Amino acid sequence: VQLQASGGGLVQAGGSLRLSCAASGSISSISTMAWYRQAPGKQRELVAAITSGGTTKYADSVKGRFTVSRDNAKNTVYLQIDSLKPEDTAVYYCNAYKGSLGLRFGDDYWGQGTQVTVSS
Repeated sequence: VQLQASGGGLVQAGGSLRLSCAASGSISSISTMAWYRQAPGKQRELVAAITSGGTTKYADSVKGRFTVSRDNAKNTVYLQIDSLKPEDTAVYYCNAYKGSLGLRFGDDYWGQGTQVTVSS
């Protein structure tokens, strides 16, 4: 499975961005798709995840500002980011795996990451 993320950029605080991640290859090998982020000097953290059925999960720090969605026909997951804050600055990674929000089977797949920078 290959994951291609896009949509990052430089934005002022309070602004919005929409990240996209398109999956290709052995799509049957994945079901849940997720977004992680890693800020400089920090560990990678889960931002949001969505199952093939549309059940979602968010990190507490982004609830109410971030919205994860997916288009199964296009094998694409989106992350709408609103009310951006400087602390949202990070590299955002797309992740996909077979399983549910709390259980993974088989391999994890990762995209190349897209940089989001929020200026104050």
